[in-house]
Amino acid sequence: METEIPISLTAPLSLTDLLINLGVGALLAFVVRWHYCRFGSALSNREELGKVFPLIILTTVLIITIVKSSLALSLGLVGALSIVRFRTPIKEPEELAYLFISIAIGLGLGASQTIPTLVAVSMILAVVGGFKARRRESVSKRMYLSIDWSTDNQSEAPQLQALNELISNHVTTCDLRRLDRRSGAFDATYFVDIKDVTGVSGLTDEISQKYSNVGVTFIDQTDMPSV
Repeated sequence: METEIPISLTAPLSLTDLLINLGVGALLAFVVRWHYCRFGSALSNREELGKVFPLIILTTVLIITIVKSSLALSLGLVGALSIVRFRTPIKEPEELAYLFISIAIGLGLGASQTIPTLVAVSMILAVVGGFKARRRESVSKRMYLSIDWSTDNQSEAPQLQALNELISNHVTTCDLRRLDRRSGAFDATYFVDIKDVTGVSGLTDEISQKYSNVGVTFIDQTDMPSV
């Protein structure tokens, strides 16, 4: 006599739970988007990438909710993911981190772990926001300073040692990156750290007063590598 063992490959799917999780996911998506636009340091357009977060979160919630209700669908998802490939270039590690947390939110809500997801996401965003805010308060402005001078009077040409001392009085770091001295022209590029805008104004005024026919250009490089 054969005994049949009942094996259920499907689990009941609650439409109410799905709608609740989608609603919570939409709320968290806007929170993550605001957090990225407010505290993100990527040079790319943060507003455009932020628009993708709701789509990623809600789609992940839907996929996980459907897949967890059926063993056959979960196995089929493996084959589907081997076909679908995302080729969107990620220019900044920070972009990948926010995309990853969006996927994590979708996974948590799709698995009906609403409370743990809310608590974890709140703590993660709070910690990241705290580090970002503290860094912005303490970090100095990293800038490129370009000085160009041209005249027929060679006696007025800036002397490198005197120019270095003048710049060092207004900045915390002064690193000469490029020097081009030729007949009737003098070009120098420095990498400097300036604490505030007052330092920029004071340095510009003193250079203009000491040297005539001089051009001063500042380029903000706070979010760029210093090498």
